Amino acid sequence: MDSTGAPDARPTLLVLRALKLGDLLVAVPALHALRRAFPGHRLVYAGPAWLADILELVGGFELLNAALDKPLGVTPGTVDIAVNLHGRGPESTSLLESVGPRRMIAHGTAGGGPPWVEQLHERERWTRLLRWHGIEADPLEVRLARPKAAASAQPAAVVHVGAAYGSRLWPEERFASVASALDGAGHEVVFTGSADERDRALRVARQAGLPDAAVVAGTQLLADFAATVADAGVVVSADTGAAHLATAYSRPSVVLFGPAPPERWGPPAGPHVVLTRAELRRGDVFADEPDPALLGVGVQDVLAALRGLGLL
Repeated sequence: MDSTGAPDARPTLLVLRALKLGDLLVAVPALHALRRAFPGHRLVYAGPAWLADILELVGGFELLNAALDKPLGVTPGTVDIAVNLHGRGPESTSLLESVGPRRMIAHGTAGGGPPWVEQLHERERWTRLLRWHGIEADPLEVRLARPKAAASAQPAAVVHVGAAYGSRLWPEERFASVASALDGAGHEVVFTGSADERDRALRVARQAGLPDAAVVAGTQLLADFAATVADAGVVVSADTGAAHLATAYSRPSVVLFGPAPPERWGPPAGPHVVLTRAELRRGDVFADEPDPALLGVGVQDVLAALRGLGLL
């Protein structure tokens, strides 16, 4: 249906990427390219429902709540073009094939596309796929629209202490030391995160000698979180959605990498500093303990990066 309730006569282009926030954000250049290439299509993004606020900032796509282990809520034969931005495996391929698209854009034989190359940056992976299929795409086109939330009165130093897996959790006391230094330099420090990360953020704030009021983790909608990052003076984070939002809004950032290599997930050139100890990397993203490459980054490394950005 369109906005008037009448049936939408446009052909449908369906993109599958049933993953997390950071995964959506590295696919933004590909989504921008698809929107330009198919202006007459109804554009549908199949992914988790909780990403709706961020997808709105990409522009032009409707959200279809989807997971890899459930059938897509799409009538077979109604999709003109299916685009696999999820991966190359049999699960994502069969899920898209099940809706019977007229055309498939995917890696390998499923979509007549390019072979999968493991060691590619994720932004380049998906724009390369589109270019193979004759669609112009720029891996550096990472911008999002600014959320409608009110602008911050003062750019905050955003300290994002959480991560989806233990392998990316930099120690609390180190985050506290960095937050204390930022506070001492006159920055307003704000601790962001999900509801599950709120207790960790509160512990870090208290260790830093900062009030609980500085912790907004668990209190913000996703759009508000994006607005906080969009207005930030700096973002300090592990390799998480917060870091990718800093990239999308060109905010200065210090990003701590553990199991995932920055060559595949890091920010483009700009006001961003990547810190890791690649020679120590174990590479188990799903581990419960922090990766040695992350633990190899010390407080003084982060403070030096902040000084290099002119923030201390």
